[in-house]
Amino acid sequence: MPGIRGPSEYSQEPPRDPCFKVNAKASSPFFFEPFNAEPPRSALVSSYVTPVHLFYKRNHGPIPIVDHIENYSVAVTGLIDNPKMLFIKDIRSLPKYNVTATLQCAGNRRTAMSKVRNVRGVGWDVSAIGNAVWGGAKLADVLELLGIPKLTGFTTLGGRHVEFVSVDRCKEENGGPYKASIPLSQATNPDADVLLAYEMNGEILNRDHGFPLRVVVPGVIGARSVKWLDSINLLAEECQGFFMQKDYKMFPPSVNWDNINWSSRRPQMDFPVQSAICSLEDVQMVRPGKVSIKGYAVSGGGRGIERVDISMDGGKSWVEASRTQKPGRDYISEHNSSDKWAWVLFEATFDVSQSTEVIAKAVDSAANVQPENVESVWNLRGVLNTSWHRVLLRLGHSNL
Repeated sequence: MPGIRGPSEYSQEPPRDPCFKVNAKASSPFFFEPFNAEPPRSALVSSYVTPVHLFYKRNHGPIPIVDHIENYSVAVTGLIDNPKMLFIKDIRSLPKYNVTATLQCAGNRRTAMSKVRNVRGVGWDVSAIGNAVWGGAKLADVLELLGIPKLTGFTTLGGRHVEFVSVDRCKEENGGPYKASIPLSQATNPDADVLLAYEMNGEILNRDHGFPLRVVVPGVIGARSVKWLDSINLLAEECQGFFMQKDYKMFPPSVNWDNINWSSRRPQMDFPVQSAICSLEDVQMVRPGKVSIKGYAVSGGGRGIERVDISMDGGKSWVEASRTQKPGRDYISEHNSSDKWAWVLFEATFDVSQSTEVIAKAVDSAANVQPENVESVWNLRGVLNTSWHRVLLRLGHSNL
């Protein structure tokens, strides 16, 4: 693609914050796992909007390099009457929208699943998630520019899905590009807030997060928010790429690598209701006295967080935590003053006089609640671990 290229090796990677926990390794003499990293969990609740330098990072190959931004363009092709090459100036000429949205890797909290049985995937703790203000053009406006009306489910040529293709190259595609798709009905719905984003937290996207242009699909697992956008294709069927057809699908605990049938499940889109305690580590030494329990809760599909419950006795009794989004403003689930695509931060304070297990669970506006045990949602890829989040408090005389 004009203006952007994917390097073949990692010598020109951008700088990263030294506090990141890095999940990277050499997987063969020819392929290397890229810099997949998450911040310390305590950093997540330091502010409602996650600072760019602390936002988790996920990619499959070396970070692409933009040679000449003025030459950068995106091809829109496929089952469309008016295929076109869009330059960055064309996209910037459309109305700009700022959408506050949480992105979460489907493998967030995978490490807890791996303690039950081995799983395959990046060893994410609870921090493969972040909340940002994304700025850009709505995909619905971009498609309308090409003759596809808003709230359309199919094109005249039979296009029903919108595929996003990246410059990012990955071994799972045999060295081909990363790609994913969403239904056209979602892409053309202005209320779905799907963006072609060129800003993050009021600044130009940096290289780690998709410069010069990325897709942001709010309320959906992060795998569908394709970075370093190369092209957009209108398809009759959903994307046939590896990460749509042979990954990021939800299987029961009975399925293993010998009996798996990928075609028996649909690609995962919305993420389920989720919460995690971020002010404490999995095993935390504390002094007797007051302890603040802080964390995040979020649900997919624009569903609000109705309640976050905290137990200080291993689930025998529960106390409702306070919930906030924007500083100085009350959070009300499903209210127009709240950010429907964004996480909710929760907090509760307790007097601690003995060692105990602390648990957090969230309930969304559709009354979906997190499952009690990780064993019930275990799957061979370690995705969508939304079980109750548990940490162990040990009473001591120092904070470690």
